[in-house]
Amino acid sequence: MNPFKKAIYFGLGLASLAGEKVSEKLNDIQDQAAAIADDLVERGEMTSEEARKFVDDMVNQAQQPVGASKSGDGSTSQTPRTIEILDDDENLPGADPEQVQSLRDKVQELQRELEKMKDS
Repeated sequence: MNPFKKAIYFGLGLASLAGEKVSEKLNDIQDQAAAIADDLVERGEMTSEEARKFVDDMVNQAQQPVGASKSGDGSTSQTPRTIEILDDDENLPGADPEQVQSLRDKVQELQRELEKMKDS
């Protein structure tokens, strides 16, 4: 058998094995979520409808790609976080002015070093 066919069969086998492992893990997650939900229903902390929704949410969350965050409308959010930038002249509450100046000087020094490294 030529190496090209072997590589194709290897890739197909690997993909099949990965699919089986994912399916097994999803089933395990579903079983664990169902066990937790059943326990909560028995204790009266959750209704059976809430338990069903809990299990569905856990399975759906497990199927999401790693690192995908959900926004309020259920779609994945790709927008960056908003960061507030304070003016240099604005006093920070509880900050020591000398320490703030020291940190600013250090940042400027590091920026100069970075520029030197880029030029080299």
